[in-house]
Parts: sequence; C-alpha cells; structure tokens
Amino acid sequence: MLNFLLMGNAYLERRDNLAARPLELLNVPAIYARAGRDDVFWWASNFQAATEFRPGYVFHLLEDDIAQEIYGTPEWLSALQSGLLNESATIFRRRYYINGSHAGYILYISEEKFDQADSEALEEAMANAKGPGNFRDLYLHIPNGKEKGVQVIPVGEAAAKDDFLNIKSVTRDDLLAAHRVPPVLLGHIPQNAGGLGDPAKAADVFHFAEIEPLQLRLQSINDWLGVPAVVFNPYERQAAPTVAPAR
Repeated sequence: MLNFLLMGNAYLERRDNLAARPLELLNVPAIYARAGRDDVFWWASNFQAATEFRPGYVFHLLEDDIAQEIYGTPEWLSALQSGLLNESATIFRRRYYINGSHAGYILYISEEKFDQADSEALEEAMANAKGPGNFRDLYLHIPNGKEKGVQVIPVGEAAAKDDFLNIKSVTRDDLLAAHRVPPVLLGHIPQNAGGLGDPAKAADVFHFAEIEPLQLRLQSINDWLGVPAVVFNPYERQAAPTVAPAR
C-alpha cells in the first residue's frame, strides 16, 4: 500500500508451489519496477542491467492518469509545489540562523570628534561579532558629541519578510487537502478555540470515504489471482450511533 500511495504504482510477484498453485505474493518495490509489453515486467535497480519477471506473474495496481495508461500518477502531485515551498522556507530559515552574520543595520557616524583610530577599532569590534553569539552590545563613547552624530539605520529584517509562519500554514493546508486526511487524525494542533471536532466521527468518515475505496481496489488482486488472497475485517464504527428520540 505504501508503494501505491507514494508512487501511484504497486507491484506484486506471484510465487507458486510445486503444484503450480499460488503460494505467496511478494512485494516488488515500485521505484525499481518497469512495465514492458505483453504483460512483461522488469526489475531495473540501475541503468545498466534489468531482470525480466516471468510473464503473467506480476500484478500491477496503478492510479489513473488522463495522459497515459502505462504507469500510475500519485495524487499528491497536485500539492508538490506547496511541499517544495514549505521545504524552501524551512531551509532558508535554518540557514538564516546557522549563518549568524546578517546585514541587519547600517551604523552611520558623522561625528567630527570620531577619529580614524576610533573608526578602525569599532570596525574591528563589529567584524569580530560575526558568527555564533554575534548579537552583542557595542559600547561607543564620544565626549561632547552632537545629537544624531551616530545613527543606526535598519536595512530590513529578512526573517520577517519571508512570511515564514504564513507559508507553513498554507502549505500544511494544501498537503492535508491533497491527502484528504482529517487534521484531527494526524495530531494536528488546532489554531482556534473550537478545536478540530470529534476524532471518532472523523475516523468513520475517513474510513468510508478513503479507506474503503482503497480496499476495493486492492481486492482486484483476487480477480487476477483467482483466489481470495486479500480479505479485510469489517469496520467497526468509532462514533456512537445517534439514537432517534422516542415518541
């Protein structure tokens, strides 16, 4: 099932016993499986060699694709760009903190009594403040200095302008919508006081809307194999049934 959900393709190899009857079904990782002509499949773990499976002994379960019918297309592709945006925002924020040296401001000094030696000493102190622990205070003393002789001009906070929290929230919602999983079943923290609803009811809806269709698709293995190899236990509702009031 993981191969089917992740790759949009799932492969099972049939193994027979000495009587030429189905003995077991082996999982074939979809990342290395290749479909050929005339119901022939190949195992290609590299680009130099491929091993052919016995014709008719590999079952292929694939997601629908409107453009072709050779391989399946996973449903999460619709949220791929949102996932990549989330990744880029996270990597940028990590690099921002790891880097530790940011042009957060310009120190502008127009005071006449600030001589060259003081300027070089201040420049050295600021240069040594880069890296871990760079958020330090600098002491600057100019006797009888003028007002606004020293100014700190902010350049801009890159970490605030990347809108990190909003990006994480939007991409999270896109991924949840693409996988159609109720947030309450994922341990998602609610963003409002109303919460995420009853998890038992969400589990029931998720089962009947998402899990049962997958089970029906997996039962096509039985038609291909000719024996009931895939059987599921009846689902038990998690939410208490609603009892109609007595009249």
